[in-house]
Amino acid sequence: MTDEGQYVCAVQTSSRPRTTSVHILVQVPPKIINLSRDIVVNEGANVTLMCQASGKPEPSTSWKLISSSGDLASDDEYLEIPSISRQRAGTYECTAVNDIDTDVQTVDITVNYAPTVSEGRDVGVTLGQRGVLECEADAVPEADFEWYKDDRRIFNGFDGMEIINTGSLSKLTFFNVSDGDYGNYTCVAINKLGSSNTSFLLYGPRAVQDGSGGATGVHSHTCLLFIVFLPLLLRF
Repeated sequence: MTDEGQYVCAVQTSSRPRTTSVHILVQVPPKIINLSRDIVVNEGANVTLMCQASGKPEPSTSWKLISSSGDLASDDEYLEIPSISRQRAGTYECTAVNDIDTDVQTVDITVNYAPTVSEGRDVGVTLGQRGVLECEADAVPEADFEWYKDDRRIFNGFDGMEIINTGSLSKLTFFNVSDGDYGNYTCVAINKLGSSNTSFLLYGPRAVQDGSGGATGVHSHTCLLFIVFLPLLLRF
């Protein structure tokens, strides 16, 4: 850059000196010199990303979220994200461009949020068989899981039960279901921002279930009563 400027060439002849001048313009490819660091925020926080670049001609800078939708962008060195949601988490790309070249750098945003647990599915298991209750939670950071039968917490190895947590999924396994295992269970997912829970029913093959076995049982009894009283009604 210090070599930029006007240069004069002078030629001395017998009659008079002759001069000519040349102006040198030094162009510099863009370089991002000031960039926001990777950040971790809670959902709902306001976020500002900064990307400043040098170069000649002066580069233009822009931001975009690297995602399938790509619906968040800014043609400026600052990107404002008010009340950030979990959908806005990810990698953000800053691009600096001039007539010479392009420079690209990225910033990662992690958005923390409280757990959301998928609705529990009731499970029917025959006595002596193996049964599994599965609890899935969406949370950042990942949730810790707790299992309860009624109001009593269940620990791994308790009464022949096994609890295995893998990332967002927790499994409560019964290796040999007994009468005492039937009943209501609750899965609780917890992280530093909150908790969420869902309930399960472990039932035997003869248990009456609302919306399936329960409805069939009611219809069967109704039909039986109708058949019994039909001859009496016909007499009248």
